[in-house]
Amino acid sequence: MKINLLIVDDEPHTREGLELALEDEFEVFTATSAKEAVNALDEEEFQVILTDLRMPGDSGMSVIDHAIRHSSNPLCIMMTAYGEVEVAVEAMKRGAFDFLPKPINLEQLELLIKRGLKERKLDNKNSHQRVEKKYKFDGIMGKSMALENVLEKVRLVGPSKATVLLSGETGTGKELFAQAIHQNSERSKGPFVPVHCAALPANLLESEIFGHEKGAFTGASERRIGRFESANGGTLFLDEIGEIDASTQVKLLRFLETKTIERLGSSSPLALDVRLVCATNRNLLKMSQNGEFRDDLYYRLNVVTIELPPLRDRGDDLVLMMNHFIKVYSDENDFETPRLSDDVLSILQNYNWPGNVRELRNFCENLVVLKRGKTVSPNDLDPRFTLLIAEGENANRDENSLLSVEGNEKRLLRDALLKSKGNRTKAAQLMGISRRTLHRKLDRWPELDAK
Repeated sequence: MKINLLIVDDEPHTREGLELALEDEFEVFTATSAKEAVNALDEEEFQVILTDLRMPGDSGMSVIDHAIRHSSNPLCIMMTAYGEVEVAVEAMKRGAFDFLPKPINLEQLELLIKRGLKERKLDNKNSHQRVEKKYKFDGIMGKSMALENVLEKVRLVGPSKATVLLSGETGTGKELFAQAIHQNSERSKGPFVPVHCAALPANLLESEIFGHEKGAFTGASERRIGRFESANGGTLFLDEIGEIDASTQVKLLRFLETKTIERLGSSSPLALDVRLVCATNRNLLKMSQNGEFRDDLYYRLNVVTIELPPLRDRGDDLVLMMNHFIKVYSDENDFETPRLSDDVLSILQNYNWPGNVRELRNFCENLVVLKRGKTVSPNDLDPRFTLLIAEGENANRDENSLLSVEGNEKRLLRDALLKSKGNRTKAAQLMGISRRTLHRKLDRWPELDAK
């Protein structure tokens, strides 16, 4: 049986030429506009959609947005004119498989469709097992009591419908635990949609989460489906929820109260079935008391709160994870595995790891790339490790010592700014944090700014 393919293009010659070229292998349907394509999707299941970008009325983007939410999960390929590559890349971010420039090379198109269908078939076969292997609770590394206590809470809350708030320091793996909650719920076969709230400016975040209608604001040339709608039937994960602005807070509260949203520029409510999991590294209760975060929203989010332990409180998990990451990066790069001396292990075990698992992972990758099978001695370590130990011994590692979280964080920030020569974007990347978070830290410690 032939698979169904939909061609969406307002140019008759292009549409007819593609139909003629593909009809031997596919059951070909055509549409002359995005509106026709959406109607066709509501009436028929398609395995492949080939859509033009520029058309009268809504663009091919609306076809992509509608298709990725369709139960048939079609393979979407965007056709673009010269100079529209950036827009085509945006289509891929939204869920398109790939794009081809016009005029279409038929041989290239057929190869692309075959490759896409093959990958899609493999994905459909293996994705559930692959996701379960990665995100089920037993896939989270560690055996410490601190971690086991968290996992027990996650096991209990996973199958429920409760809103969950994950709290913990930067780098403690909040998204991984959110994935685990999703995969151990009745929504596991639905979408898991993450949004990193601190990574987007306030004027874009609201549109990103709730979507917008055409003409909602300057530059809104077409309707956009937000992350809420993309998560329908699944889980929406809002990371760094403490960074959202007042307007977005109001809309989020409305959803929690009514289970409906409104796109920007629309007054028509959309009923959605979405579970909300949020995460923060800030004290939301204190923020609500200070008027920085709506207290009614805080209490709506705070149905179940799970505190994630920092790496320094997870005992032997450090060595277990370190050995794992070193092996992974050694195998990945086909490098010989470096060996850690006992002195190095002792130093690393006494280090506070303010960046937590993210910092550990970056450290292990750096070690593998630079040492390549050599034995690592204390002299090979970044000064931050050895200085902290030496100073800590003299200061008895009290709250004011260099081993304090704040001391470590300030030192890492200063080093990142120096290495990046004051480039804040590069410094944020070195630390594994968003540029917005880095700005907030510099507001707190302006003396560290290398500019």
